[in-house]
Amino acid sequence: MRTGSNFLEANLNAMPGVACHGEAFNPHFIGKLNQDEAFGVTLAAREADPLLLLRKMRDHSDGIAGFRYFHDHDPRVLPVVLADPLCAKIILTRNPIESYVSWKIAQATGQWKLTDAKRLKTAKAHFDAAEFSAHLTQLQAFQLRLLHGLQTSGQTAFYIDYEDINDTDVLNGLARYLGVKGELAAPDGKLKKQNPEELSEKVENPEEMAAALSRLDRFNLARTPNFEPRRAPAIPSFLAAGGALYMPVRGGPEEQVAQWLAGFGRVTEDFTQKTLRQWMRKNTPHRSFTVLRHPVARAHAGFCSHILSGALPHIREGLIKSYKLNLPAPGTTLSVGDHRVAFIEFLRFLKLNVAGQTGLRIDPRFASQTAVLQGFAQFQGPDLVLREDSLPMGLGFLAAEIGAPCPALPGIADPSMDLLAQIYDDEVEAAARDAYTRDYLGYGFGNWRD
Repeated sequence: MRTGSNFLEANLNAMPGVACHGEAFNPHFIGKLNQDEAFGVTLAAREADPLLLLRKMRDHSDGIAGFRYFHDHDPRVLPVVLADPLCAKIILTRNPIESYVSWKIAQATGQWKLTDAKRLKTAKAHFDAAEFSAHLTQLQAFQLRLLHGLQTSGQTAFYIDYEDINDTDVLNGLARYLGVKGELAAPDGKLKKQNPEELSEKVENPEEMAAALSRLDRFNLARTPNFEPRRAPAIPSFLAAGGALYMPVRGGPEEQVAQWLAGFGRVTEDFTQKTLRQWMRKNTPHRSFTVLRHPVARAHAGFCSHILSGALPHIREGLIKSYKLNLPAPGTTLSVGDHRVAFIEFLRFLKLNVAGQTGLRIDPRFASQTAVLQGFAQFQGPDLVLREDSLPMGLGFLAAEIGAPCPALPGIADPSMDLLAQIYDDEVEAAARDAYTRDYLGYGFGNWRD
């Protein structure tokens, strides 16, 4: 927001047929400081309809009209211009620590633009590690939003670094990107770089800054890669009774919870988004909930009920042909040893499958629970995320929330759990952790037997 973007704007305005109208959508002014009207549009009118200013800007400009947009400007404008292929995007970047220090100095001096070096105001910034971390997070989120918007709409932008604004060849390349005829002989010479000193000389606490920056994970080494496809909210699977809405995670204790829910009365099912909203309006107060199961138990239950049984024939066939799993004919019982080997091989397949690295679809019973809940959030996330191992306590709390007596939780035997107890060991646990790293990390699951 200081000399860099002002300098870029000055050079754009030096190009024939190009007019950059400053920070047109700054929440506090229009175009530049203390200006509250442009093209006959006042601040109040722009607040009521920001696209009005956009239309007026285009109508009253010969050639290419534009403006500077920062992450904290009117958010209603960004989706419109980002999706418009006729709107050229120029993305100015800068080393984020330099950007932060420059911003802090401007706050201290009140000087955001310099045309006469004699009027330079100087001050040293105080580096605040927490503030810089928040600044960096906000900046990265904005850049990722821009990148995603350009990718999904099939566009590209002209990226220019702060250090390149003074390069005549780069500026003329920008002119060609905009379709401008003619070239600049030299960059605009009116603006002067503020605070040209070394970075360490611009801050009061350079040692603290260096120590804090050394702790930053610059290359995001701690990130858990996620290539799992996004999931839909699966609204048709939702069940409701009384004021309780159950959002099932496939592979969990679905039958047990469904029977408990029926204790409130008639169960409504087969929702669409429309009928679910109607139910929500009619049932106030209401609470939505889901139930997580330990990843080992969930994977093993699905392995028994849908892979060994043949309920998912296409996946089962792919496991046998492409992944060489030794699966018996449906209904045939494996020995405990063979069952353990087959289950571990299946978990290793799930690691690839969940990451989208196989040609077989990801069945909802084997998708990560993290992805399932993220899918719910596309419509509405659950109020409560309960755990199978503490289900009676969680459901009791839920019933109290909606002001209803808590039905008894039916006991439903699951033979897969007895079999899992026979084959479970460190190797099984490790394979499950490998397949469902996000669930273990995000939901804090320990070992299954702990």
